[in-house]
Amino acid sequence: MKTPAFHRAPLRALHALLNRRDPLIPTLLIVAAFFALGLCRLAIPSKMMFDEIHYIPAARRLIDLTRRLNPEHPLLGKEGIAIGIRLFGDHSFGWRFPNLVLGSVGLFAGARAMWWASGSRRASLIFAFLIATDFIWFILSRIAMLDMAMASMLALGLWQWALSAQPQRADSAQAGRRGGRWHMILAGTFFGLSLGGKWNGAPLMVLPGLLFAWQRAAALDLIVHPGIGGWRGVVRVLRSLRFAMLGRWLFATRAGPVRGVSLAEAGLWLGLWPAAVYLVTFAPAFFYHVQPMTLGGLFAWQRYMLQLQDSVVKPHRYMSRWWQWILNLRPIWFLYERIDGSQRGVLMIGNPFSMIAGLPALAWCAWKGWRGEGLPALIVVLYGLSLIFWAINGKPVQFYYHYELAACFLMAALALMLGRWWDAGLRWPGRTALVLTMVVFIGFYPIISAGPLPGKKGYLDYMWLKTWR
Repeated sequence: MKTPAFHRAPLRALHALLNRRDPLIPTLLIVAAFFALGLCRLAIPSKMMFDEIHYIPAARRLIDLTRRLNPEHPLLGKEGIAIGIRLFGDHSFGWRFPNLVLGSVGLFAGARAMWWASGSRRASLIFAFLIATDFIWFILSRIAMLDMAMASMLALGLWQWALSAQPQRADSAQAGRRGGRWHMILAGTFFGLSLGGKWNGAPLMVLPGLLFAWQRAAALDLIVHPGIGGWRGVVRVLRSLRFAMLGRWLFATRAGPVRGVSLAEAGLWLGLWPAAVYLVTFAPAFFYHVQPMTLGGLFAWQRYMLQLQDSVVKPHRYMSRWWQWILNLRPIWFLYERIDGSQRGVLMIGNPFSMIAGLPALAWCAWKGWRGEGLPALIVVLYGLSLIFWAINGKPVQFYYHYELAACFLMAALALMLGRWWDAGLRWPGRTALVLTMVVFIGFYPIISAGPLPGKKGYLDYMWLKTWR
């Protein structure tokens, strides 16, 4: 029986909406599914787990403004937890709900950043799916820690940075200039807020300004454009900088990557402005009843925070090193005990399939970058900067969840490779990867979401490697 025309019209409209070139609607659906799944058992365990024992009491102090607690970290993440407590109550749902919101917003922002950077619908949607199922983003969105405040704000900043230099904006003089500038200001704002959550993303935040300076010099023909891939092209560029006209480089506005914005102005929005926004996140500390913050003490406090970060030297059973994170060798238990009527656990580990599949994809991006492609090279650099923060960091006690940012760029490499292949007609690798990623996520879902387990030995079903125990 033929479907009536008036029935087919809504179906055609829905199909057109879901398959439009801009993947906004499918992205929102992925984010909505992530949020809904995150809500399940969000209040379990009903008591604090892992580092919540540090951050929830600190959030309570922010509410009553008595005195400093947990001074080794900035305040934004704890301010978010405090907002949850004020809105929903001082219980497990109130502690954790703000991070689920941040995780969902960050997931959306990351997918949109991939869309505007790559122009590939497939890569954007695959990236959203891979982040939602990489375990790390999901777990950190369901615990009252500071990492999601840092990561979600960084994702928002990268989204706005990608938007600021869109080619279509360069074609429109007035509207384009205004749009690019405001997106750049927003990028700097979110970068500053990311630092206000945690310092982990600091090495990445120097890159937008440096890349702007590079692209502006190339757009003005002040340097030799690196047509030769690899280090020889880079050396040519660096040598040619001696012939650049410094004033034109700093103050010219009629050139890419953002028309209407000079390099000097970009330095303001991507350099000084994030630092100012970061300092503003300390505003509540000025109202403590005991040892309130002062303007003079604000800068001294940053040095003290750094000292406190390096002072944690006591070994931990689940501590690990950066090279173990790459191979997904050493997870950490956030929870494993009988609580709320069942044996439950939260194992902080990466998705065993996508974390390993991302490594050859990262090599593929490195090869593409060597041959002169910008986005693959950028992903490799961002991955390296995220990891080098911990490789050279003097902090002796480190854990797998510190791999959070690097894992995001690893998933970006995998999404870009699979998306490119899909767009070129080679679909089976992408489909296979998505199915395997989902199967593994479903299989591990109980042990990453505090689900009920068969008993004390229930964790053994998930211990694929001896190093995971």
